[in-house]
Order: sequence, then C-alpha cells, then structure tokens
Amino acid sequence: MNLESKIYYDLAVIGGGPAGVAAGVYAARKKIKTVFITESFRNQSVVSDNIQNWIGTVSISGEDLAKNLEKHLKSLAGDIIDIKEKETATNITKNNDGLFTITTDKNIYNSRTILIASGSVRRKIKIKGAEKFEGKGITYCATCDGPMFADMDIAVIGGGNSAFESASQLLAYAKSVTILQRSDFKADPITIKKVLSNPKARGISNVDLIEVKGDKFVSGIVYKDKTTDKIIELPVQGIFIEIGANPSVEYIKDDIVELDDKEQIIVDPKTQKTSCVGIWSAGDCTDGLYKQNNIAVGDAIKALEDIFRYLKG
Repeated sequence: MNLESKIYYDLAVIGGGPAGVAAGVYAARKKIKTVFITESFRNQSVVSDNIQNWIGTVSISGEDLAKNLEKHLKSLAGDIIDIKEKETATNITKNNDGLFTITTDKNIYNSRTILIASGSVRRKIKIKGAEKFEGKGITYCATCDGPMFADMDIAVIGGGNSAFESASQLLAYAKSVTILQRSDFKADPITIKKVLSNPKARGISNVDLIEVKGDKFVSGIVYKDKTTDKIIELPVQGIFIEIGANPSVEYIKDDIVELDDKEQIIVDPKTQKTSCVGIWSAGDCTDGLYKQNNIAVGDAIKALEDIFRYLKG
C-alpha cells in the first residue's frame, strides 16, 4: 500500500451499484476529476432473473443490468474517471483544510469531495435449501419480481412494515400470499389489518423456518409452528425475504457523518448532503425511505448536481 497518494481528486465515489455508476457517469460528463472505488459492479439486483421496473427497459436480468452499468461508466471514463476495481474502502478522514483521505485495502486517495454509494447487504434466511434456491424462487424485491409470480402461491418472510407492504404489492398478482414471522408481527396494526383483510392473504406468526424445498425451482417451505410444535410444509412457488438489510458503512465513523439507529447515513433529501460538509450519500446506505434502483440513481444524480455546484463555488 502506498503511504500517501500524491494525486488530489475533485471527487471520490465509493460504490459500484446503480447509485455509484450514475454518479460516475454524471461526473464524467461534467469533467469532474474522480476516483471511483468499488469492490465490484455486481450489486444486489444480480439475484433477479427478470427485472421489469428498470425504466426504459421492458425486461433485463440483474446480471445484464450490472454489466450494462459497468460498460456505460467505462465508455465515458477516459482520463476523467480513475476506476479502482476490487478495492474496499476501510476508512475516511478529513484534515484541517477540509480535504478528505480515503483509505482502501490497497491504497490511499485524497479528494475534495466524496459521494458514498456503497449500498447495503440484504439479510438472508439461513436454513437448508435457502442458498440453493437464490434466484430460483427466492427473491428480495416485490416491486422488481412480483409480476413473475402471477397466479402463484407466495410466502413472505418477515413481520415488519416492509414485509406487509411487499405482501400488499404481491396480492395484486398472486394466487395467495402467506406471511411467516418468527415472533409477533411488528408492522403497524392498521397495516396488518388492511393486508390480512384480503381473502388471498394470511399471516402466521411464531414460527421457526426449517427448509426450502424444490427441484429446479422452489416448491415449498417447511416451518415449525412454535405454538403447537407441528412441522408444516407450505406449498409455494415464490419466497420473498423481507427481514431487513445492513447498510455497508463499516468504514464510516460517527465523527465523519451522522448515522441513524439503523446505521444508515442521514442525508438532506433535497441535496443528499450528509452532516459533514463535502460528503454526500445516495442509495441503500442512506436513511431514504424507499430502496429501489431507480430511486438510488435519481438520488445520486441529485447529489452530483449539488457536488458540481459546490466544486465550482
């Protein structure tokens, strides 16, 4: 590792998903000298076989979306965007002159501004068969993948507002939706009542998940009813996981930017500014209410417009 980079960039973008790439594309077009740091261009959406809500594209796989994002950025990078792949940010510091130092596992970079777009990692169910059926019936996005499960029986795993909101969306397509939760439901009572009032919906709390079954695709999920100790196999063709996500902000300290109680970066929704002058954030690592690719892209572009104005002063 270099002890210190002698190059000062105008912008450092951390993250290679839709938010990071959108920022990089706009930085290239605005001729902002940028270091672009990412472990990979593969993002959460690579587990989806058929994304139908990426605006302007009728249908695209998550893998192809990631490849297209990478291709778009690299086509514009030139000598403006310095792409550093397979690097992980480990620390950010700010000196008395207001300049930032970004340390990675391989190098050190200096920049006048930073856009943090490192996303989040979905929590997964850790039971037999779950890993095998990732992308083969197990999915994480009702908005993205719901239409693929039209007229099928679906399970939603989770008991918070996000689980019930996903179930509400899925009821527009599905034959039935069963919400499974390991403890009591934690969603707002009015939300629970509204969703479960649909004759196609039912909620089962206090269960232990045991196994996901299937052949080429999911055919069922096995759980234990903790009230009766009965082992039950629920026939389903789709399983939507809604047990939360962990923002990828391990390298960020509270003395750099303010985090909420979920360790999400708190931003000004008008500009995506953080609590630290010179740092912006966009995408799933922020406290933004909705987590979607299109929203992440829009927020990153919003941030870049503000960063450009900041830099040009």
